[in-house]
Amino acid sequence: MGLFSRKEKNEERQTLDNGLAKTKESFFQKLTKSIIGKTTVDDDVLDNLEETLITSDVGVETTLKVIDKLQARIKRDKYISTTELNSILRAEIAQLLRRPTADRFPATFDSPLPAKPYVILVVGVNGVGKTTTIAKLAYRYKEAGRQVMLGAADTFRAAAVEQLQLWADRVGVPIVQQGMGADPASVAYDTLQSALAKGSDVVIIDTAGRLHNKIGLMNELGKIRKVMQKLVPDAPHEVLLVLDASTGQNAVEQARQFTQATDVNALALTKLDGTAKGGVIIGISDQFNVPVRYIGLGEKMTDLQLFNPDEFVDSLFEQ
Repeated sequence: MGLFSRKEKNEERQTLDNGLAKTKESFFQKLTKSIIGKTTVDDDVLDNLEETLITSDVGVETTLKVIDKLQARIKRDKYISTTELNSILRAEIAQLLRRPTADRFPATFDSPLPAKPYVILVVGVNGVGKTTTIAKLAYRYKEAGRQVMLGAADTFRAAAVEQLQLWADRVGVPIVQQGMGADPASVAYDTLQSALAKGSDVVIIDTAGRLHNKIGLMNELGKIRKVMQKLVPDAPHEVLLVLDASTGQNAVEQARQFTQATDVNALALTKLDGTAKGGVIIGISDQFNVPVRYIGLGEKMTDLQLFNPDEFVDSLFEQ
């Protein structure tokens, strides 16, 4: 069992390394340019580093936070060599990615669940990989020995219900759906009622994939939450916002809109394998104080991973 676990962990790390390849290549090319010809970190290096972080989609606010800490370090130590810069940057970024609230969630797919059923409400705009993320989540939890049930509460598009039904069939998990036009809160209630009757461990509920006005979004998700709490008082346990990492700062804006409209407490960043904009994870995690919970690193079902800040930073800085 130990050997299998180690092998599985190595495979996951390889998937992470491969998925971050474009981000790493872009980041290190820019980082190398920022310190070329220098032996110590001076104002020029800091200016170049600031540009490197911003153009790597870390975001202005988070970049300035990193630069301020580096300036404080220089003031304290009087001298930082460019060879030390990597390790200092590494530590600062890891610190930005660690969110205390992440401890409330199961550490692995087979860790003890804090509730039964453990309810995940999934939000996000169309096209970010929301449906496939739900399918991969269902697969990972099922592979870990969990009884999983899906709820198709994105009832504004017929395709959304059909796609989720298709994925449910592929993964081999039950789904509750009432078709297009049904009341999303009614679907969520029926899903939870069915999950309780069947003893499901994990319930994953899809919601409408559109950013309409914030009041409409608040009302709709508030209604879903209210009806679910009639059956499971502390549901949902995760309000998971799915974002497409390849859209860079557009993902940041979506995070801003959704976190203002509802109580998002977890993030999933998809399509990391196809982009050099993986730095967006750092800015989003820092700016909105919401932990990144899952990352999508490819098309395979196993390419959805639980996010580990230290593993991410190790991979990012490994040359």
